[in-house]
Amino acid sequence: MFPDGPLDHYRILGSMLAPALLMAATGSLLISANNRLARVVDRLRSLLGQWEALPAPQRTVLEVQIRRHRARATHVLRACVLLYASLGCFVGTSLALAVDAFSGFALGLAPTLLAVAGVLSMLLASLFLGLEVVMAVRNFDAELDLEMSRRGGG
Repeated sequence: MFPDGPLDHYRILGSMLAPALLMAATGSLLISANNRLARVVDRLRSLLGQWEALPAPQRTVLEVQIRRHRARATHVLRACVLLYASLGCFVGTSLALAVDAFSGFALGLAPTLLAVAGVLSMLLASLFLGLEVVMAVRNFDAELDLEMSRRGGG
C-alpha cells in the first residue's frame, strides 16, 4: 500500500529523521573512537620500540605499560565494533520505516527493535569508551609517577 497523500510522505520522512540524527551522533563517536584507537596503537608502537632497546632485566616496567595499553586498545576496539553495529541498526531502522510505510505496516515491531538495538549498542560503546578514558588517566598517572621517581622528585 502506497501513501495516500503528501502528508503521508512527510510523516514517513519525519519518522526517518530520528534514525538519521542518531546516525550522525554515532558517526561522531566513531571518529572520536578511531582517533583514540590510533593514539593507543601509536603509543604501543613507541613502547615496543623502547622495550626492544632495553636489556631483558629492565623491560619489566615497560611490559606493565604495554599490557595496560593493550587493554585500552581492546576497550576502544569493542566500542568501535558496537558503534558500527549501532550505525547499521540505525540505517536498518530508517530503511525499515520506509518499507513498513509502503507495505501497509507489515513489518510490525521491526523498525522499533532495530532502533532499540542501535541505542543499546551505543550505550555499551559509551561504557567501553568511558572505561578506556579511566584507564588512560590511570596509565598517565603511573607514567608520571615513574618519571618523577626517576628524576628524584617523587
